[in-house]
Amino acid sequence: MTDAMDLQNADLLEKIRQQFDSQPYPNIPIEGSPKEDANELYVHNLLTPFYLRNQRLIDHRNIAILDVGCGSGYKTLSLAEANPGATIVGIDLSEKSLELARQRLNFYGFAETQFHQLPLDQVTQLGLEFDYINCDEMLYLVPDLVETLRILKSVMKPKGILRGNLHSLYQRQNYFRAQELFTLMGLMQSNPEEAEINTVLETLNSFKDGVPLKRETWRPKDASGNPQQYVLMNFLFQGDQGYIIPDLFEALGEADLEFICMVNQRHWDLQNLFQDPQNLPEFWQKALPHLSIKERLQLFELIAPVHRLLDFWCGQPEQTEAWQIPQSWELNDWQTVQVHLHPQLCTASVKAALIEAVEQQRSFELSRYLSAPVTAPVSLSAYLAACLLPLWDAPQPFPKLVQRALKVRSRHPVTLQPTNPHQASQELREALISLELHLYVLLIR
Repeated sequence: MTDAMDLQNADLLEKIRQQFDSQPYPNIPIEGSPKEDANELYVHNLLTPFYLRNQRLIDHRNIAILDVGCGSGYKTLSLAEANPGATIVGIDLSEKSLELARQRLNFYGFAETQFHQLPLDQVTQLGLEFDYINCDEMLYLVPDLVETLRILKSVMKPKGILRGNLHSLYQRQNYFRAQELFTLMGLMQSNPEEAEINTVLETLNSFKDGVPLKRETWRPKDASGNPQQYVLMNFLFQGDQGYIIPDLFEALGEADLEFICMVNQRHWDLQNLFQDPQNLPEFWQKALPHLSIKERLQLFELIAPVHRLLDFWCGQPEQTEAWQIPQSWELNDWQTVQVHLHPQLCTASVKAALIEAVEQQRSFELSRYLSAPVTAPVSLSAYLAACLLPLWDAPQPFPKLVQRALKVRSRHPVTLQPTNPHQASQELREALISLELHLYVLLIR
């Protein structure tokens, strides 16, 4: 039985390799760069999950990153741009994809990036351990999720972090139904090529618009740029599998990995599904405070399966350090706080826009420049923007920011009384607590 399963898995991996040899993914030109995409870099910066777990910073110069299923190297480039100085290794089944990845990283000056044509189950052959393992858009293809996670855990450093994602069974159930249809039509017996792709396109186009399968899966706008890749990644995707939240937590438990949070955690906020989060029905008022993170996520996906990916960060067990949320800090604690700006906001263009807003005395919308951590716009008043401006040059001690606040507004604008230092400090603390909640600033004690 085991030998038969091994052969079946080997056959599936070969089909996947052939598929990505014929259509390397993602199909982004070499000239396409994520360097100005703050959201892309925010997600790929190890600092983001490391701070969320430990409320500490990390030195990128001393870390090693593994990009599993790196494909044509666009995400590898994102990792290189977001983690300057890190050692980065990419592995993939498809040599055609790796050729593009090497060209891409060389083009942008990251020639030291290593690439290997290597199956995931042979990753120990690299003889390396990693601080960060990126498994973006590939775990839903593996035949045995738990065993795959165990293998990756074996090459993860004690404080290492892994990013993975699984296709949502609920959100993509219509595509799985379509895949079953095209399997019955014999289009996935071998690696789908032009004839099979054209059959799918002809079939979908020939259906009436009201036919459920067409209405629920066919997106002409999404397919307009590259219809072949759109069909392969959705309708003829070899090995594609769907999961639900309990599957994710069960797999992490069996692999002895610790869940950290969802990559877009705030977009999974159960309370945001209610019209008035501050006035919930009695049942939910009583139940919500006692729900575990797993239960909250499970309820969210049952009510609103809007996320294509169950996108998560996890790590070695018992590595989450106990730390108090800033709301609970005492006044004395704030005297030692060092305030850092998230690197993806710390750019010359954002600083220039901030200065312009301060000079024109108008609010400054931070979420316009980094929207990934929020579900609604986040803005600074002109006063707070002026107070925090030094963060774009270097991290600042909290007391120094308070001193600046007293200079920016030395008197009350109505009474003209001197600004109360305690009031200024409190206002600044409240602003930083709110910004830290979205990871726009990092507060280090």
